[in-house]
Amino acid sequence: MALLRATCASPPPLSLLLLLPFFALHHAPLSSAANTISANNSLSGSQTITSAGGTFVLGFFKPGNSSSNYYVGIWYSISNLTRVWVANRENPVADPSTSELRISDDGNLVLLDQSEAIIWTTNTSVSSNSTVAVIHDSGNLQLRDASNESHVFWQSFDHPTDTWLPGGKLGLNKVTNQTQHLTAWKNSADPAPGIFSLEIDPDGTSQYFTLWNMTKRYWTSGIWNREIFSNVPEMTSNYIYDFQYVSDEKENYFTYTVNDDAIITRFVMDVSGQIEQSTWVPSTQSWLQFWFQPRQQCQVYALCGAFGRCNEITKPFCNCVKGFSPMSQSNWNLGDQSGGCVRDTPFPCQSRSPDSEKDKFLKMTNMRLPVNSQNLSGVGSEEACEVGCLSNCSCTAYSYNSSGCSVWYGDLVHLQEQYTESDAGILYLRLAASELPSSSSSKGTITWIAVGVTVAVLACVAIVWFITWRRRSRRMTRVSKAVGGALVPFRYGELQHATKNFSHKLGEGGFGSVFKGWLPDSTVIAVKKLEGLRQGEKQFRTEVSTIGTIQHVNLLRLLGFCSEGDKKLLVYEFMPKGSLDTLLFQATSTALDWKTRYQIAVGTARGLAYLHEQCRDCIIHCDIKPENILFGPIVRSQSG
Repeated sequence: MALLRATCASPPPLSLLLLLPFFALHHAPLSSAANTISANNSLSGSQTITSAGGTFVLGFFKPGNSSSNYYVGIWYSISNLTRVWVANRENPVADPSTSELRISDDGNLVLLDQSEAIIWTTNTSVSSNSTVAVIHDSGNLQLRDASNESHVFWQSFDHPTDTWLPGGKLGLNKVTNQTQHLTAWKNSADPAPGIFSLEIDPDGTSQYFTLWNMTKRYWTSGIWNREIFSNVPEMTSNYIYDFQYVSDEKENYFTYTVNDDAIITRFVMDVSGQIEQSTWVPSTQSWLQFWFQPRQQCQVYALCGAFGRCNEITKPFCNCVKGFSPMSQSNWNLGDQSGGCVRDTPFPCQSRSPDSEKDKFLKMTNMRLPVNSQNLSGVGSEEACEVGCLSNCSCTAYSYNSSGCSVWYGDLVHLQEQYTESDAGILYLRLAASELPSSSSSKGTITWIAVGVTVAVLACVAIVWFITWRRRSRRMTRVSKAVGGALVPFRYGELQHATKNFSHKLGEGGFGSVFKGWLPDSTVIAVKKLEGLRQGEKQFRTEVSTIGTIQHVNLLRLLGFCSEGDKKLLVYEFMPKGSLDTLLFQATSTALDWKTRYQIAVGTARGLAYLHEQCRDCIIHCDIKPENILFGPIVRSQSG
């Protein structure tokens, strides 16, 4: 089940009129309750229009505290100002009080600056003498005939920015060759088109891609199989949305609706390069994110820019390699690392004198090697590979392995450190000699360090032995508490040891994999390694604490948890007879008798009734299915 449950108060998880310039004499000001811009009124300054149900607002806004730029946009009418669409994302205005959003003489909706120059326009063919712009409760802004609401000339849903709302389309119009795609903001304070986007396959297949710079694909949804996208299996356990993929002679597109109109939800192409889905939780007045792709931040292509390295276990994810600094620290602070890093000390390769010291190489281990390498033929050793790189002023790095000598020219992108996949390698990064200490000057220092280390090691051995002994005794005490009922915080290393480095996999769900483990006192446990959850530490511990208070014979008991950085795990009691789907669907299983079926149904119902009505904090399970109904030594159903 979704291990971190929502409380009953939350939705299910799966959200002064200013004086106008002289031309305002021709356009009356809007009332704050209006949802329409017509030929007789306009929008300027702090004026807004609001959808009929009060869900969305259209007006001028300024992103960030330091920005002096203003934009026309649509946002949710909630406490957390969340923009979902921007009109003039590439052409801001300096002063909204001297700018105007109005219906032009040709029927289009236009944004004018203080000199009445057109900053933005719907730019469509209008076959009507009277048009209006209306903001709907769906978040869709429509330009339509004033007397015929079904005659729509233009709508914002056909031109999304970074957000995909329920009812909107992502796809391709085969008649006009126009696409509906998402493009991230440049950074958190600049809505200009960024470097990451999501779009349908232009070759006509039913899959979607996330792209870097509109060229490099780094994640795909997989093909639509009439129910789900092949790379998004979580769609099978969805209870919130109705998804639909349409393909005909006019268009290919994907759309969705929510089953409960009270749920506020959105998909966003984030500045991080991930496509994210989140839902608004009224009880906490915050967005709850519970799905995103790619799952690993460092899988986003060139996230850290040139000479930036990505590390999945550190925050922030991006840092410059040694000898480099961010090209724009302010952009990095706003979440945009695409500009990458620049050298602290350039190496004057071509103008170097014969007596000057040669460039050196920094050894970087466990690296995902950058893209666009070139092989040097006829190179039979690592030393020869280094010489080959040094002989070319444009060579910035090399790597040597059983496949031969690889070199890189120019910028290095898509670097990842502490990379654990099979294609990890050693990269030698070229730096100016002054960036690395010379071997001769460091020999004396190394000698003294060696002596000091030897003495320190001998002193530490006894201390380490004593600490290890103390930890083992404390661990036994903590384990006994876990079995006795107290919720115990485990260290990641303890669970890694208990599960034999996560080698005995029991199963896999939408939020991670489950592994069998053994505590030091031989107690068997089930360890769920959570994946795809991006809650803060406080929220995670709060929800774990809530789950830990559950004590019921028909509910799986939580023994403990682990939260170390991005590593979040839950420790449950082990159910030796497995889950209901095993009893139902395995070829070797026998049919359940009616008494057993009745006991399973009643036990499951009792567990749910306790969650809904009797526990301290009412909890909605949201994911009852055979895989989450487990059995202990006695066939008695327990919901997980």
